[in-house]
Amino acid sequence: MTDKEVLQKPVTHCIFDMDGLLLDTETLYTEVFSRIVSPYGMKYTWEHKARIMGFRTPEVAEGIIKMLNLPMTPAEFEAQAKVLYAELFPRTQMMPGAERLLRHLKTHNVPIALATSSSAESYNLKTKNYQHIFDLFDHQVLGGSDPEVRRGKPCPDIFIVAAARFPDQPDPSKCLVFEDAPNGVQAACAAGMRSVMVPDPNLPKSSQGDATIVFNSLNDFKPELFGLPPFED
Repeated sequence: MTDKEVLQKPVTHCIFDMDGLLLDTETLYTEVFSRIVSPYGMKYTWEHKARIMGFRTPEVAEGIIKMLNLPMTPAEFEAQAKVLYAELFPRTQMMPGAERLLRHLKTHNVPIALATSSSAESYNLKTKNYQHIFDLFDHQVLGGSDPEVRRGKPCPDIFIVAAARFPDQPDPSKCLVFEDAPNGVQAACAAGMRSVMVPDPNLPKSSQGDATIVFNSLNDFKPELFGLPPFED
């Protein structure tokens, strides 16, 4: 889609993924899963990672066990992961441009929501040092704990729920989703929303095809492309 085509269809509401987009947690997830699978002589690779990015924890456990044929149950996988999450997640850092963009949208009264596959417990660990930033959101949908999010990404449930919880319940075409994962971009498309993708550089270019527009960093995002107030600096 060209800049002109994007400008012809302004958005009014923004919905953000969290892991790998706002918070640099993907390297931590890689460490967690690598620690779990290595005793079985297995290696967790980017090929595996690309297939499960955006999944909820139960789906991640099932996916990795199946891909690597691990002799363990999803419950056993999740139990090990939970211990490692508690150790590693409090170390997470904000991604470049994330705080700047969120504060800019909030200052200009653009409704913003969080739509993450994380559970409430996981979310609290990751955002422990950044609650002042995550309090900027009008509301937060935690897909791993929210009963209204019946299916995980790439199904559209989480973005449909996030849009419905804005007081004015905007049409999906007025919502812009920010994502880093192919599964999340597919979910946004399925919800009838446009998407800004900020992919990990390790992801193949072929995984970016469904995104409306792709940037290397949130610092590169130009709000005016979607009819939003431009940055002043």
